[in-house]
Amino acid sequence: MTRLARQLGANPWIWHSPVDSMALGGLLPRLAGWGFDCVELPLEQSADWDPPATAALLRSTGLDPAAVIAVMSPERALLRTEAATVQATQDYLRRCVDAAHTIGAPVLAGPVYAAVGHTWRMSPAERHAAYDEWRQNIAPVVEHAVGAGVRIGVEPLNRYETSVFNTVAQTLDGLAGLPADGIGIALDTYHQNIEERTLPAAVREAAGRIVHVQVCANDRGAPGADHLDWPGFLHALDEAGCQGPLCIESFTSDNDAIAVAASVWRPLAPTQDVLATEGLAFLRRALADR
Repeated sequence: MTRLARQLGANPWIWHSPVDSMALGGLLPRLAGWGFDCVELPLEQSADWDPPATAALLRSTGLDPAAVIAVMSPERALLRTEAATVQATQDYLRRCVDAAHTIGAPVLAGPVYAAVGHTWRMSPAERHAAYDEWRQNIAPVVEHAVGAGVRIGVEPLNRYETSVFNTVAQTLDGLAGLPADGIGIALDTYHQNIEERTLPAAVREAAGRIVHVQVCANDRGAPGADHLDWPGFLHALDEAGCQGPLCIESFTSDNDAIAVAASVWRPLAPTQDVLATEGLAFLRRALADR
């Protein structure tokens, strides 16, 4: 089995929310200096950062754009909502696709189906109908993404943050009939640790549809400072032929908005810089040792 070379990246949410042009201007040179290869770029609101200027900043630092990250705030949804909300959400996601295209990011990732934190019970028949509704409403965005050369990564979240897609199996069910060149799965070790029997099993089940991978410890801290099966996870990614980057996604308890949104009630490392740099060092060692 070939051991694939991998880029390693970070998400600015480790330090900031919202992630705006000022935050990126100060952070991206630091990420490059620490040895990161790439960066995720959350786009909470369409005007938070300017795509052409951000593309120039990326070129100047040598960082690759791993993905644009969509944010499903309370006013956004593609199912179980009124037509105006669906339209506004589709428009937002198209703008995210356009931003990804402009900066050269190959992926738009996130829980692109319902607002994070919105949960409700569904019978099997209701779930089937919900997935049909979501497919119908995401399809125009997927078509736009294919035209832009961007793939959408649908991120299953844990049961406390959504009741739509929690597992790889559910997400694959939802993706049925949608084009693989336009949409797939974005894995996140935090959520898979809660919802899947094992991380390697989740990767193996998603093989062939994985478009992006986010990593963190089981408590959302630095990868490696935890009980996760990192050798098994990395081996499964290699086995699945998944060549994309691994991006550290975590959050800061110092920012009121993001601490509440992500339920981060305490520091997850001595400093956010330590979280990022120790996570990077661990992933480098783990990749070398596998």
